[in-house]
Amino acid sequence: MKIMVVGGAGYIGSHMVKMLLEAKHEVVTFDNLSAGFRDSVLGGDFVEGDLCSRAALDACFVAHRPDAVMHFASFIQVGESVRRPDKYYFNNFSNTLNLLDAMIAHKVRHFIFSSTAAIFGEPQYVPIDELHPTNPLNPYGKSKWMVEQALADYEHAFGLKYVCLRYFNAAGADPSGLLGERHEPETHLIPLILRAASGRLPHIQVFGRDYDTPDGTCVRDYIHIVDLCAAHLLALNQLVQNEQSSHFNLGNGAGFSVQQVIDAAERVTGSKIKVLDGARRAGDPARLVADSSKARLALGWTPRYADLETIIGDAWRWERKMLDKAD
Repeated sequence: MKIMVVGGAGYIGSHMVKMLLEAKHEVVTFDNLSAGFRDSVLGGDFVEGDLCSRAALDACFVAHRPDAVMHFASFIQVGESVRRPDKYYFNNFSNTLNLLDAMIAHKVRHFIFSSTAAIFGEPQYVPIDELHPTNPLNPYGKSKWMVEQALADYEHAFGLKYVCLRYFNAAGADPSGLLGERHEPETHLIPLILRAASGRLPHIQVFGRDYDTPDGTCVRDYIHIVDLCAAHLLALNQLVQNEQSSHFNLGNGAGFSVQQVIDAAERVTGSKIKVLDGARRAGDPARLVADSSKARLALGWTPRYADLETIIGDAWRWERKMLDKAD
């Protein structure tokens, strides 16, 4: 197939492009490079364009005639979404509608959407399955949930078929060392810890040690970026074959606390990491862990890189590469 990867120059999108190419699909990446990097796109065609431009989208669909679209072009920072809801609703929701309208106009009917566990809000139970009530607590989560609701309406009206993949915590880097996480500013725990280990940061901060968890720090479900992309590829194949829209929660199903991640990073890097303790952040649940049994059963998906030290080891390889480039 020919796949259009929107946001394919970003962290998850670039890993997806690499996997699609390895699976012998044709790929066109559509990205405005506001948060991605051109050199992260390791093959296929590249179109620099913005989702807000219907003309740019139409031109891409006419020139490349994709069979399906994968969407990774959302803004993702929860705190920023609270300060700038306009930015998040415009890009994450309005721009996605623009993309969907272009797909309908050009008769492209298969869509894979990068969603988030933030649609669930404060968990009522853990692990979180697809039947968990949705109650997003911030504009980031709300913007993703709005897209999921719109997709159901687009299917009813236009026959669009879709899969929504709700991520918990994407982490790690391609084991080859060719790709990794390059957010600026970086807000994710594992790359921040590794920057402290490499000396690019003086320390990391732990926000709260009084949660109802075994060591008092928050527990999160980390999924290796390669396993995450593998689920997307399986979802795409099944969508095209079965024409059945669906939703899947993606995680390892095993949570690790912030302190466990720090301890594992010290073992992997051989470095002592300086930690400063801070107060809890508003809206941080004690535990966020996925029940991914639906994806395992329906897609035949099994995480290959579930071990925490493996996830950190691949991310550490990438961090050392970034450190060498900085020097």
